Amino acid sequence: MYELKRILILGAARSGIAAAKILASNNDVTISDLKELKKEDQDLLESLGVKVIITDDQCSLISNDYDLIVKNPAIMATSDITKKIEHLGIPCINEMELAYHYLPEYLTIIGVTGSNGKTTTVTMIYNLLKLHGYKVILGGNIGTPLCDLLSDISSNDILLLEISDHQLYDFHDFKTNISVLTNLYHTHLDYHGTYENYINTKKKIFNNHTNKDIAIINYSNSDSMNLTGDISSTKIYFNNDLNYIKDNLLYLDSKKYLNLDNMLLKGLHNYENLLAALLVVKLFKLDKEKVEEFIKTFRGVEHRIEYVKTIDGVDYYNDSKSTNPTSTITALKTFNRPIHLILGGLNRNQDFNELKDYLGKVKMIYAIGEVTDIVVNFAKSLDIPAFKCYNMKSAMKKIKENVEFGDIVLLSPGSSSQDQYKKFEDRGDEFKKLI
Repeated sequence: MYELKRILILGAARSGIAAAKILASNNDVTISDLKELKKEDQDLLESLGVKVIITDDQCSLISNDYDLIVKNPAIMATSDITKKIEHLGIPCINEMELAYHYLPEYLTIIGVTGSNGKTTTVTMIYNLLKLHGYKVILGGNIGTPLCDLLSDISSNDILLLEISDHQLYDFHDFKTNISVLTNLYHTHLDYHGTYENYINTKKKIFNNHTNKDIAIINYSNSDSMNLTGDISSTKIYFNNDLNYIKDNLLYLDSKKYLNLDNMLLKGLHNYENLLAALLVVKLFKLDKEKVEEFIKTFRGVEHRIEYVKTIDGVDYYNDSKSTNPTSTITALKTFNRPIHLILGGLNRNQDFNELKDYLGKVKMIYAIGEVTDIVVNFAKSLDIPAFKCYNMKSAMKKIKENVEFGDIVLLSPGSSSQDQYKKFEDRGDEFKKLI
């Protein structure tokens, strides 16, 4: 499918380089990035015959001289680059869409998306399927680019992918056999321009589905229900009258299935993630003994309400993966002790007013990042003591002066990290290092 074409790859991060390795042998490939590459990456690309262009004006590279553009998912839908590509009508895909065309036949593909909970849900599905004896390849937004996994994938394997809205934006032919939509909330509006654009992009997780394909949908999330009313998939719901959580018990098909008191990972959001995961695994095989073994030992996902350490009676939790206020709400609802909250990051027009009904346990707020002033003004409007810290080191220094025995320190920024960090993992790692 991709042969004898002139191809421009925008972005030389892991996914861009993975795409170049797939395309270089049969095509004329150029790759561009905003900054100089590592020497080993530069040498690899040159050895493949790939032309490398470093420029901060990638928009000027886009022309009808190219038959195809492979775009890094981080390039916003609202950017001049995306607008120019669409105006010129140049076919544009991303690395995951590219890899799809190289996958073997007879593969079962599971895709998970949603505003919140997708990483935990994917990790639960992966571990449960492995416990049940299946060969599962895990990739996508959670880890290795799909192009780099192709050599490991065989017919009859299960391919499990976390898929972000940024990746879904440039999907065309990509099709899953099972799609999970955890929930929908207002986020990434800077990327998509409007909430309508955002949710319609999320809907692409059901692209090309027929009634032979499965959609697992959160019945209690009205936007998810409204969005999926006309999809062709066979639908299975969670948080409905068949599959639900009540009194710390998990029900499948209206029958009591698990006592969640035995689950190591606490919080209603985690119980709902487990419920969605079980509905996926149930399509293959569900052994209750293996599930009970899993819930007693699964510790959760790094950077998602991750317990770090207790110092002098103060518990520290890393929720750096919280990149929108809705995710922070989930973290706030987890605790019933006084909270010192680190809040803020990149200004993406997020609305912190969403938090106001969930701040009852918050003792003090420590504002960081581009939105420092916005966060402090928001806190003052609610008479919550707040400090302009701007960065993590200053926040942790101030926290040390204020915490008391029995308090919780919670990094749950409700914001993207990319004003000060390359990725949210780096923000969480600094938090843990400072602890």
